[in-house]
Amino acid sequence: MMKRATMASFSPKPSKLYNVGSISMPVRSHPSTSKTEEELNKLKAWEAQLTSSSSLSPVSSEVDSICKGLGGLKELYVCIEELLHLSLAQQALALHQNEKWVEELLDSSVKYLDVCGNTKDSIGTMKESVRGLQSALRRRKVGDSSFEDIVSSYVCIRKKMNEEIVRFVASLKQMDQKYEAFPLDLNNHLAPMVRVFREASLITSSIFQSLSSFLSTPILKPRPSRWSLVSILLHKGVLVCDNNQRKSMNELEKVDISVSNMVVHNSGEDFVDAQKVQFVQRKLEVLDSSIEGIENGLEGLFKVLIHIRVSLLNILSC
Repeated sequence: MMKRATMASFSPKPSKLYNVGSISMPVRSHPSTSKTEEELNKLKAWEAQLTSSSSLSPVSSEVDSICKGLGGLKELYVCIEELLHLSLAQQALALHQNEKWVEELLDSSVKYLDVCGNTKDSIGTMKESVRGLQSALRRRKVGDSSFEDIVSSYVCIRKKMNEEIVRFVASLKQMDQKYEAFPLDLNNHLAPMVRVFREASLITSSIFQSLSSFLSTPILKPRPSRWSLVSILLHKGVLVCDNNQRKSMNELEKVDISVSNMVVHNSGEDFVDAQKVQFVQRKLEVLDSSIEGIENGLEGLFKVLIHIRVSLLNILSC
């Protein structure tokens, strides 16, 4: 039988701005509650840095920040899973298992899995598309129609993924609203758990919003004619940019510009210049590594969410 442990009280209802403050807990709290406090505060600090005017340092990147957020989110849910193993938490949840908010808590565990799993699958599809573009550059000339088809496929995949991520974020925000309606006038052992789930829901939405923002960069729009590949960037006159502009771009934008420049400047040539190919390949390699890092972060989070779902089912089925 699991040891009985006293669950400490977490902070009051969080604001959308995530005030970075310590969550008050008694000295003799269970180690799981202290760890949960630590992980929550780390994520609040992460968000505060992300939303500040000087959010990213010169040596950091948007992808680094997203991966850090996903890693922190995984650790937070690991702590939540540990809290669900506490006997007092299990008894309290079982006591309220027929109430609507508990059913919604169980339902939300499925939705989190869906959002995380579908996002991971979309990111994986994009990774394969980037690698296909890399392979095409190694063996094809730019004027080859098959190369144009591969770029067009990459564009379509990016567009579809953007639409999916926006839908996933909207779904998370709906869950936030449900958590806001959860009762807080519960017994002393369950109220802290509800607050933890509420704060976790808000920070999860924030992290996925950051991922959505990263993915929602201008997308290349190839025309049907043979290599008149012109992007939105070209129409805005930013295909030629200075070094300072390049430094502020994320990995997706750099690939867009480098591919656009290569195609537009070599549209009348049979073969693209080898140096330009190498330049684009380097940008694609960085993007590939970035996408893989995000994919790994989502994979780790997905596994923990499965464990939480199983724990909730076990508690509520007793």
